[in-house]
Amino acid sequence: MDMFEANRRQLLSKRAPLADRMRPRSLGELVGQEHLIGEGSLLRRAIERDRISSLILWGPPGSGKTTLARIVASTTKGRFVQLSAVSAGVADLRREVKEASDQLGMHDQRTILFIDEIHRFNKSQQDAILPFVEDGTIILIGATTENPSFEVNAPLLSRSRVLVLQALGDEAIAALIDRTLIDDERGLGMTKIHISDEARSSLVNLANGDARFALNTLELAAVGVDEGEEISVDLIREAAAQRASGYDRAGDAHYDTISALHKSIRGSDPQATLYWLARMLERGDDPLFVARRLVRAASEDVGLADPQALQVSMAAQQAVHFIGMPEGGLALAEAAVYLATAPKSNALYTAYNQSLRDVRETRNEPIPIHLRNAPTKLMAELGYGEDYRYAHDYDHALVEQQNLPDNLRGTRYYQPTDRGYEREIQERLRGWREILLARRRENDDRSENG
Repeated sequence: MDMFEANRRQLLSKRAPLADRMRPRSLGELVGQEHLIGEGSLLRRAIERDRISSLILWGPPGSGKTTLARIVASTTKGRFVQLSAVSAGVADLRREVKEASDQLGMHDQRTILFIDEIHRFNKSQQDAILPFVEDGTIILIGATTENPSFEVNAPLLSRSRVLVLQALGDEAIAALIDRTLIDDERGLGMTKIHISDEARSSLVNLANGDARFALNTLELAAVGVDEGEEISVDLIREAAAQRASGYDRAGDAHYDTISALHKSIRGSDPQATLYWLARMLERGDDPLFVARRLVRAASEDVGLADPQALQVSMAAQQAVHFIGMPEGGLALAEAAVYLATAPKSNALYTAYNQSLRDVRETRNEPIPIHLRNAPTKLMAELGYGEDYRYAHDYDHALVEQQNLPDNLRGTRYYQPTDRGYEREIQERLRGWREILLARRRENDDRSENG
């Protein structure tokens, strides 16, 4: 490297954002992710011994995916190449693969190819590197915030080890803040500024485990104070603008949160229900998507234990559609709490699934002939509707006749619980069975005495 290039890199390093300057340069500086790179861990030994295999690093923003890849770059004796899936294309991949092949053939030097945001590569782009991962020409390290099960091709995924990085804990974020404030070389140590305990706690809270967000916010807040002064909590809040969410309305966090909402409703927990609902709406989720899930919960988890639940949920959907947001959020909250506090039954859900299973897996026998309409003379001559018993001609509008196909005769799908309105349904069905049983006995007695 010539002197000009060295000076250029040094200048760029000084001008780099604080989060980039403070990026850990060794495993010893890395905070968090002890489950992956703690002392004695397999990954740590592999990095230290330069024996890395292909990896997919999956974790939320600011959890250290790129940092970990760069630590590998600083320890490996191989050639390290970094590409961003945002800007790189197939041509870039082919160029790097060719260079990797040349280096391996001429110098017996392997290439580690780091692809940031690998989930942004389409199938053809991922397919372009697959053969070279497979034959060992390159060792792939891909970083993604999205679930690799859905975003990385199965063949590529099967040839890589997936490492799940977690959002940093509060102690780790606090340690990074403290380290930055005293670091004279890369951090803010030369400014002699410090931070109040309240401001520090606020910044840790707002970061939500995102180291990049914490340091970017600290850097901006530092602009608002002079040398030796203290960063206040108000300055942190102004610099932060809003809490780091790490939330993608099309990503895992979206589906995990709606799952948490639904399961809180099912668990009859109105407090958690309100929290997860507020979290979704605050992060910009489509309120009609939330409304659809409430309708689903009304049918799946409340069911006929409270038939009103479905009506309340549909009313909330109409309210959101009619008045929009943010006012519609209160209607969703009303419906969600109604569902959470309603009696629960999945009897209808179970019954419907069992009936679907029989439709799909058993022979669909002909409809019993007495249940068929006979709008034409021919159909009547063929016996359609013959011997059908009109329920209203009988006491209690109740008649005993076979309504299922022969192969499913006697099957009971819906079996109500003793919770909520289903208790009344249960008693009604029991009463009907007793009436039919009494009729049967009466008919048997008549037959014996006749």
